[in-house]
Amino acid sequence: MLIGRIIGDVVATQKAASHEGRKVLVVQPLNLDGSDRGEVVLALDAVGAGIGERVLIVTEGFGAMTAVGRTNAPIDMAVVGIIDSVDLISGVK
Repeated sequence: MLIGRIIGDVVATQKAASHEGRKVLVVQPLNLDGSDRGEVVLALDAVGAGIGERVLIVTEGFGAMTAVGRTNAPIDMAVVGIIDSVDLISGVK
């Protein structure tokens, strides 16, 4: 799993049937300190996330398919949680 921030959404007039009724979100992965981590990714939304929210992203195909209830669908990533807060214990690596 990764932490990310929703920075946009994708509007598609044509989608695979397995994607019908689900939003495709543009997500910027984040480091624990909130800074950007790597390239922007696309993820299918399983929780109703919106632009600006910090989220949990599943980055493995089977987990992503299962999270959105679309087994055997062409899904690599899914947003599976909206983050309220992240608490880190000081000194733990």
